[in-house]
Amino acid sequence: MPNRLAAEKSPYLRQHADNPVDWLPWGDEALARARAEQKPIFLSIGYSTCHWCHVMAHESFENPAIAAVLNAHFVPVKLDREERPDLDRVYMTYVQHTTGHGGWPMSVWLTPDGKPFYGGTYFPPDDRQGRPGFQTVLEAIARHWSEQREKILSGADEVVAALQRYAAEGPAHEIKPEGAPAPAPSAFALAVAAACEQGFQYFYETHDPRWGGFGGAPKFPRASALDFLFRVAALQGAQTDAGQEAVKMAAHTLQRMAEGGLHDHLGGGFHRYSVDEQWHVPHFEKMLYDQAQIARNLLEARQATGIEVYAWVARGIFDYVRRDLTSPQGAFYSAEDADSLLVAGSPEHAEGAFYVWTKAELDEALGDDAAFFCAHYGVLPDGNVAEDPRDEFRGKNVLRQRRPLAQTAEDAGLSREAAVARLLACQEKLRAVRAKRPRPSRDDKVITAWNGLMISALAKGWQILGDEADEGRDGPPGRPWDTARPAVAPYLQMATRAAEFIERELYDAATGVLHRSWREGRSNIQGFAEDYACLIQGLLDLYEAGFDIRWLQWAERLQEKMDELFWDAARGGYFNSRAGDASVIVRLKEDHDGAEPAPSSVAAMNLLRLDWMLGRPGARDQARRTVEAFRGQWSRAPHGLPGMLCAAALALESPRTVVLAGDPAASDFRALLAVLHERLGPRRALLCADGGAGQQWLAARRPYLAEMQSREGRATAYVCEDFTCLAPVDRPDELRRLLG
Repeated sequence: MPNRLAAEKSPYLRQHADNPVDWLPWGDEALARARAEQKPIFLSIGYSTCHWCHVMAHESFENPAIAAVLNAHFVPVKLDREERPDLDRVYMTYVQHTTGHGGWPMSVWLTPDGKPFYGGTYFPPDDRQGRPGFQTVLEAIARHWSEQREKILSGADEVVAALQRYAAEGPAHEIKPEGAPAPAPSAFALAVAAACEQGFQYFYETHDPRWGGFGGAPKFPRASALDFLFRVAALQGAQTDAGQEAVKMAAHTLQRMAEGGLHDHLGGGFHRYSVDEQWHVPHFEKMLYDQAQIARNLLEARQATGIEVYAWVARGIFDYVRRDLTSPQGAFYSAEDADSLLVAGSPEHAEGAFYVWTKAELDEALGDDAAFFCAHYGVLPDGNVAEDPRDEFRGKNVLRQRRPLAQTAEDAGLSREAAVARLLACQEKLRAVRAKRPRPSRDDKVITAWNGLMISALAKGWQILGDEADEGRDGPPGRPWDTARPAVAPYLQMATRAAEFIERELYDAATGVLHRSWREGRSNIQGFAEDYACLIQGLLDLYEAGFDIRWLQWAERLQEKMDELFWDAARGGYFNSRAGDASVIVRLKEDHDGAEPAPSSVAAMNLLRLDWMLGRPGARDQARRTVEAFRGQWSRAPHGLPGMLCAAALALESPRTVVLAGDPAASDFRALLAVLHERLGPRRALLCADGGAGQQWLAARRPYLAEMQSREGRATAYVCEDFTCLAPVDRPDELRRLLG
């Protein structure tokens, strides 16, 4: 009989609805039951596309003997980390601090009041190599709860006190009264400069010169680190030694990622991370937030290097998202699973089953072209996965580009053009074969924050790529690697449809409150700081792409609501969760730019942009206070907050604004706009003087905009820096000259 999770909307919770474990979803009922029965809570946190979550589920949660122990001695609770990132952050902080590592599935034992007293991540079902199995752990905790409950409760109180100290002394270690003077600009500037230099040095020293990335295995596509390197290049100048080295590290990392098995060479998009240093063997889940952030990195690489292939890989991401992660209403789904069925109708799953190939399968599908294709993608008769500790990929191949297309063409005695055509034909055949396999399950939750990130990426895609056809898309002579076919996609329309969905389905206009997610209707979980921050960023980017004033107006309103709900008036920065939620034992601030950026890092940048665009009262000071609240972190370990460093560096700059007067849909307007995105450069705020209601609304905040208009009916650019506007220009070459 299904347990209580069957009625939940979360795909992750529903995956466990048929477990013999008597699961409850997180909430008042679970906490009340634990208090009434005086049992500890076993809290299991994960997400629907997590491979190791599936492993623990199959090994332990489907095991009747283990389920019997859980049901007898605990109140078992399941939590989707994507629905409640605030709770996930609290308990992950505890697990990381007590075990030295974290990850999912996360297993935490709590008192009936929700206070943690023991935790870890994945537990094997039985004792292995000196490590206690899950059932052993459960029985030991049940025994200690019975025999030493007071000691456990006392220890849990100490844990909460420690978390509260961390909240006060970690992300925000210095309490200042409201209205206290900010540190002297020179001292702040020196601290930021030192942190940026230290952060750059860290990435320089840890960069893998052969395979790209930073450090050894496992390797994650950490977008914020690449953002930081591109910002270093923009601020230092692309021709300086530091600028060249920053671009080299970031672009090389992206190239190696795109060559490796981390990249889906047939369908586009990127998997979550690589278990090896070569980006070869990934965990195969595909997350929306990775697609969005990697796409932005690739677009900046194209700006920084001029190499078109980075844009082609970005197009492949957008094509994948459009095809496989977009709802009929235009919103973006969350993820696709790492695992899939081996055969349709069979209950047996395997990680990567949808993506990997045997040599025999390729021979059958490609015939005479198999040797050509296999040489290019490193396919071996016995499989090409060198390290396979769980024996999952025996005889299988994970496609990775092993050589430049020029070498493949030369070895096959073909011209480059003929090799391109042959490779494309092979890819098309394999896509058709792969389409007949059972697809990985899709988590079709619509998460506000992740949609904000994708809106931002698509807006940047429109700015840099437009919707033009990608001629010669498969690799002109001299390019370092080829890509899967991209598609021509209306990036601005995709971003607009997603923003309209969120406004319609996930926003309460009467209260100004966002909601976290949508699936089969809007969830009752209100948005968190990251939802506001990421959506505001997306709306600012969407405005600067299409200049529809409603997005800038909404961004301003959302910033006001974010300040109301999450701002720490005493210390600065933003809490992850709002006040008043009794189930959150301590309000924390995210102090690490990891797989997703920290809300305060994004918010600091948003505040500076709103100041430059609208002169929003107090926004610049609030951004500075946000950066200052985390000074302890970015001064000690700047590589942990590269996104915050980007905001800190921008806080030292005087506003740079370009106002384009004219019709955003006109070709002459688009020609000027294209100049602004041709190459990597310092950040500028973009505004549109459209001669209508949008300009009137802007001029009420920035009076100087009232008089700006197109010259003689031609789109005109006004470049303003350090509170001074240069003479207007109406030709792309003139604008290019002004920008230097």
